[in-house]
Formats: sequence, structure tokens, C-alpha cells
Amino acid sequence: MTEANHAETYEQRVQALQLANQPILDGFETWLRQSGLSEPTIKDHVDNIRFFSRYLLLYAYSLRRLDEATEGAVYDFLEDWFPRKALWASVTSMKVYLASFKKFFKWMGATGLVSPEIVEDVRSTLKDDRPFFLRKVAEEFLTEE
Repeated sequence: MTEANHAETYEQRVQALQLANQPILDGFETWLRQSGLSEPTIKDHVDNIRFFSRYLLLYAYSLRRLDEATEGAVYDFLEDWFPRKALWASVTSMKVYLASFKKFFKWMGATGLVSPEIVEDVRSTLKDDRPFFLRKVAEEFLTEE
């Protein structure tokens, strides 16, 4: 396979996974709307998970759909990638991301998209490592100034 063919195949795979993620994002958005959250809050949560989906596709070297995300991918995103790469990363935005992941995995578990074990692993990580994630983003934010 030539390098050009490999790049084309990779792009096709990324596009296919993006298409596969859209119904997941749409379902999450519908669920958030039904839960009575405000439109700006719904937009924040969906945008946060959409950003994570791009990380899974383009930066985590995993080419995974959202429903294939693991606790390790969530941890790596929150611990390293988001604080370093997102220009808007701050303690406040990290708190919103933590809430987004909690809601998203709760919804994915309730709909059967992921196993109860994955939901529990992610929720435990979000709870147990919350102080670490907040400290990490605060340190990264301070080193930028």
C-alpha cells in the first residue's frame, strides 16, 4: 500500500467514525434536553464530548468511536491532553468537562452503549482523580502566563 493510499484509507476511517459518533452525540443531546438542562448547558456538554471524540480519533492514536472510549482514554485526555492543548483550559472549564463526562457515561450506561463496569470505572476516576485533574490544569494554566 502506498503512502497516499494509506492516508486516504485513514481519512476514510476517520470520516466513518465521525459519522458513527453523530447519532451518539445526538442521543446524548436529546437526553440532556429531556433532563431539563438549559440550552447553554446542553451545548457545553455536547461540545465537550464532541471535542473528546476528536481527541479519540485524531490524537489518541486509537481511532475509536465514543462508545468504545475507555477509562484510560478519559484519564489521558483529562490528565494530559486537555490541559496542554486546549487554549481555554482552566480550573472552571475542567470542572465542566468532569460534569460532561459524568453525564455522558451515565447516559451511555443507561442506554447500553457501554458496560456498567466502564461506567463505574470512569465515574470512579472522575471522582477519585478530580483534585489531581484540577491541580494539573491549574499548574498548566500558570506555566502559560
